[in-house]
Amino acid sequence: MSEAPLGRRNNQPTLVTEAQLTELARLLERSRRVLAFTGAGISTGSGIPDFRGPQGLWKTRTPTYYQDFIASERARIEYWEFKLESYHVFRDARPNRAHLSLVELERIGKLECVVTQNVDGLHQAAGTSKEKLVELHGTNREVECIGCHLRESPERSMREFESSRLPPRCAGCGGLMKPGVVMFGEALNPADIERARDAAESADLVMSLGSSLVVTPAADIPLFGVRRGAPYVIVNQGETAHDDVASLRIDADVGEVLSAAVELVKSRLS
Repeated sequence: MSEAPLGRRNNQPTLVTEAQLTELARLLERSRRVLAFTGAGISTGSGIPDFRGPQGLWKTRTPTYYQDFIASERARIEYWEFKLESYHVFRDARPNRAHLSLVELERIGKLECVVTQNVDGLHQAAGTSKEKLVELHGTNREVECIGCHLRESPERSMREFESSRLPPRCAGCGGLMKPGVVMFGEALNPADIERARDAAESADLVMSLGSSLVVTPAADIPLFGVRRGAPYVIVNQGETAHDDVASLRIDADVGEVLSAAVELVKSRLS
């Protein structure tokens, strides 16, 4: 059985077998309603840092909880400092071939939904349709007013905070602004959970791409499809919490694996 080096981890190539790629392509070819559940590993190729990996941000920084953000000016300043540090990384990031491969699956009529834990906005930037995208943890590409719920791009808030080092306020009602992400201690949007669960339950193939699958309730979404009998493909560098229920497990770079498999499918359809 031949092997091809795809990606690197700890300066060593990770390997995916030809049989694994062939099987992934076969599953994609047979499917018409693919659910793609994505995590940080799908965006590291775009320069977005991982949060929970060995070198992840949460290894060096304590997250700010929503309740503290509401109650404490100091907590708000610390949170906006953190967001300002990474603002240019998120602003300048561009979709990579993993994001673009999911757009191709939609184009050829195979994608049911992309459910993402990521807040980088790269799926939408790549071209995934809004009606086929659920951003469970929100997006860094918007900020929102806690008072009147006005949503806008982050440029004004970032510019004002960088200048004054004071938490930005809403230009309309004067309320507190916060990045449009779900913070620690803040509940996920029930409507988003329902959309994601419905998509999983109707899927005929579930793929988890670049997620360690440890953050619930988001990580439970793929299991709704698996319990309905859908095959479950996991592509991730490193172990995941769902490895024991995977139909196909590939430990390699998500972008290289997915793009190679999608190209195989397209070649067979042409």
